[in-house]
Amino acid sequence: MNSEYEPVDNEYEVEQKFPAVDLTALSERLSGLGATVGRPQLEVDLYFGHPARDFAQTDEALRIRRRGESVFVPYKGPKIDKTTKTRREIDLPLPPGEATAEACHGMLVALGFRPVGEVRKSRRKAALPWQERRIEASLDDVDGLGTFAELELVVDTSSEIEEARNCLLALAEWLGLSGSERRGYLQLLQEGG
Repeated sequence: MNSEYEPVDNEYEVEQKFPAVDLTALSERLSGLGATVGRPQLEVDLYFGHPARDFAQTDEALRIRRRGESVFVPYKGPKIDKTTKTRREIDLPLPPGEATAEACHGMLVALGFRPVGEVRKSRRKAALPWQERRIEASLDDVDGLGTFAELELVVDTSSEIEEARNCLLALAEWLGLSGSERRGYLQLLQEGG
């Protein structure tokens, strides 16, 4: 076993979010582009605060995400773009089940992290080809906030970010989406919408 730690060049998530979307009409437009829109799934995100730094100030996020029996621990780094929600993302899948989510919660609390808020949403996912890329669309109905659409591309290097951003902007325009929102759901909930 190699004792040296070698950092991984993690992926960048380039995302745009749009509020107050007619999800039925958007689903039809996505289907017209060849996307298959999935069935709604409940996602519950429990966000944590860091014991030594303020994630609200550093623009980071750490959470436990439950989707059915699936459990993930996503970390999102600070936004690196002024117009989209582009950031480095590390998404750690864990074994399925409530016991896993509870054990992870207990470990984070034991390490000094503290729960700061929960976001519950019904999410429908769709994947579609656009400009020789595979775009992931999420149609969200967020408890306490309403409906949103997210368009996302994942790229391997920072040199691909601008092209990905332009691709998403073109798709958003074609779909009739406007009023991009850079704040995350937790921040919107904490600020009262």
